[in-house]
Amino acid sequence: MIRVWPGERGSGSVLAVAIIAAVLVLFSLLLPLVAVFSVSQRVVGTADAAALAAADVAVGIRSGSPCEAAATVAVANTARLHGCLVDGSTATVRVTASVLGFEVSAQATAGRPPGESAVHAGRTGGTG
Repeated sequence: MIRVWPGERGSGSVLAVAIIAAVLVLFSLLLPLVAVFSVSQRVVGTADAAALAAADVAVGIRSGSPCEAAATVAVANTARLHGCLVDGSTATVRVTASVLGFEVSAQATAGRPPGESAVHAGRTGGTG
């Protein structure tokens, strides 16, 4: 026979409510961190794409202004171009985005490797 003490009635419900509250508090603390991390990864990809677009224009693959091409790519990826520097055939861009009041930014560089000219860009490295 199970004996129930009168003062312990409903203690399981209180424990269940406490566990649910703890899980909700943990979830509410982790959700902003996950959101910022997710946007950070998106901004890194956007910076890479914007730098590649600017370098394509700088090299002459596409026509137009390198920084305008980078800005177009950044806006298409829900970010904004914060800085653009073109040095010959190399483009460096900085892209920023906002999430939950935080500014997340990333920088990327694209173009030909230093010291490589357009003549050598098509070589495969063979000895033959």
